Amino acid sequence: MNAIISIIPIVLLFVLMLGFRVSGYKSALITLIVTAAIALWGAPAMGIIPVEYAGDSVYSLVWWSVVEGILKAVFPILIIILMAIYSYNVLVESKAIETIKSQFTSFTDDKGVLVLMMVWGFGGLLEGMAGFGTAVAIPAAILIGLGFKPMFSALVALLGNTVATGFGAVGVPVTTLCNEISTGGVSATTVCEVSTFAILQLAPLFILIPFVILMLTDSKAWGKNVCLALWVGGVSLAVQLVCATFLGAETPAIIGSIAAILAIIIYAKIFLPGKKNVATKKYTLGETLRAWSVYIFILVLILAGGALCPPIESFLKNHLVTSFPIPTVGTTFKFGWISNAGLMLFIGSVAGGLIQGLGMRQLTVVMAKTVVNLRFTTVTIISLIALASVMNHSGMIAALAAGLVAVSGSFYPFFAPLIGAIGTFVTGSDTSSNILFGKLQANVAHQLGMNGQTSFCGFTGSESDWLAASNTAGATGGKMISPQSIAIATAACDMKGQDDAILRKAIPYAVGYIFICGIIVWLGS
Repeated sequence: MNAIISIIPIVLLFVLMLGFRVSGYKSALITLIVTAAIALWGAPAMGIIPVEYAGDSVYSLVWWSVVEGILKAVFPILIIILMAIYSYNVLVESKAIETIKSQFTSFTDDKGVLVLMMVWGFGGLLEGMAGFGTAVAIPAAILIGLGFKPMFSALVALLGNTVATGFGAVGVPVTTLCNEISTGGVSATTVCEVSTFAILQLAPLFILIPFVILMLTDSKAWGKNVCLALWVGGVSLAVQLVCATFLGAETPAIIGSIAAILAIIIYAKIFLPGKKNVATKKYTLGETLRAWSVYIFILVLILAGGALCPPIESFLKNHLVTSFPIPTVGTTFKFGWISNAGLMLFIGSVAGGLIQGLGMRQLTVVMAKTVVNLRFTTVTIISLIALASVMNHSGMIAALAAGLVAVSGSFYPFFAPLIGAIGTFVTGSDTSSNILFGKLQANVAHQLGMNGQTSFCGFTGSESDWLAASNTAGATGGKMISPQSIAIATAACDMKGQDDAILRKAIPYAVGYIFICGIIVWLGS
């Protein structure tokens, strides 16, 4: 019964968004209010809430849980999301995005190579830098412009926007997950470990997704498709694994996608030397550097402030850090004003924008428009993180974990990625899925007695981190069929009213994707 009461907020969110088609921000806000009501009156009556919070202190517990959620949402999640999308909007305003698009289509006229470059290489880079729909909308629109059919363009864009989403918007999903499962601040070791585990759980899909994209483009070129998928997928996997293990969550998608782009170019130069798009405009080195300046600055700043430069990293993380003990719930909120990726994104965007010819007034207007366009996303993220905080501190997450263990037992790890996928399907965001279910996965791990160490493919770490990582791994598969992602694809491909058709096309691939994740997680647990 406790588990049934505890699952009400999650079911309500599903029903509002899928059953009644209520917008995401309204659904999240309504669910937060209902969750707070359950914590205030339902949880004490059922004995779910920790005994020390019985009586009037439960009001204080709920209030400070909401405050904790708001702080976690704004610092740094919403700041990073805002600045990530701002960086892309600067490129659009300066028209530099047109140069970038043109350069990607200049090196070959081989359809398979071109499609893989757009949705896996460039799409992954957009996801790593900005995320939140850009990696679906831009590649799909470019493919349409190159003469590919709308349904094909939408489907391959959705397929390509999977693996990279775990580390989208400069690693927000994984860093958010680590915040959810950690107490008293997140260590760099935990972030690297969870990042590494997520990539290991997705390892087969680094090869399979490029292969499927290539087969959809040209089903007769089996030999070329196998070789290219192994080469590009293998390079992506190796580079992302190294980045995750040694640098953390910020760079795997970015550097991994750059490596994939280079791998595709090398393949085209060696095996397709005669296939070039001669109609494309040529750009000088100066024009190229100017067009890419935003991303170059961001990448340099992120790398300089990370594990590659320990003195700088140590300085940033130990200066201008706000620490705020949160009463009643017993946690401490910390935020580094100069060490967070949001500041680096902002500096890189402004510096690159100035080089591309924009003035400070234009950059300010772009920022204002970005803030306004994200107003509903802001409400959604704040509400989701606040309700997750209330569920956690009121005992609902623990009760739900106990119920899941009772139902699935030792087979739960196989279903863990499905939980993450459901979260993304409903909310449209890997980050939101980790907010909703990250703490749940960690609690289930403890319920199952997964408190020791696990080893998979030579990598060793905490069993609970392995299960927590499965949430973001599964969430990347749910991204493929999320109504929000599909809505972006239909808009980019001018396919209004065909959301259901795209969903039917994508579901078989999503099911296979999540099944493979489940097998890997179960084997590694």
